[in-house]
Amino acid sequence: MYAHPAHGIAFAGGIGLAPFAPGTFGTLLAFPLFALLVATTGAVTQLFVFMVLFAIGAWACQVTGRALGVSDHRGMVWDETVAFLLVLMFTPAGWAWQIAAFGLFRFFDIAKPQPIRHFDSTLKNGFGVMFDDLLAAGYTLLLLAFAKILIG
Repeated sequence: MYAHPAHGIAFAGGIGLAPFAPGTFGTLLAFPLFALLVATTGAVTQLFVFMVLFAIGAWACQVTGRALGVSDHRGMVWDETVAFLLVLMFTPAGWAWQIAAFGLFRFFDIAKPQPIRHFDSTLKNGFGVMFDDLLAAGYTLLLLAFAKILIG
């Protein structure tokens, strides 16, 4: 992990080395990052930070995947962290909404319904690693929006 800075990023500072459920731990990392962003920046800056983190993640996952010989190694969890960070930016306030968002995101990230599965199997580069989680974030936000409309 320490052979190249990209590896540390892709493995989210070592969180991806968790012996079980590294993607879940990578997703959880988004909570303190989101709290920091909310405390220090506005919405426009948060979106800019997301775009920068996404681009850095695509680079880091490309370099790390190539070095490991596995384009989407299970320990590379920066994709979950960044995608869920985006989800949190648009999730209604309150812990219940955040827990629902977490559960939905993990479901879509693991189950990979179409077209997530298609892009996960065809885009074998750093962008692809990041992109399939972005789609899972989109599904999550879509369901949260429907729930918000129904619940009020």
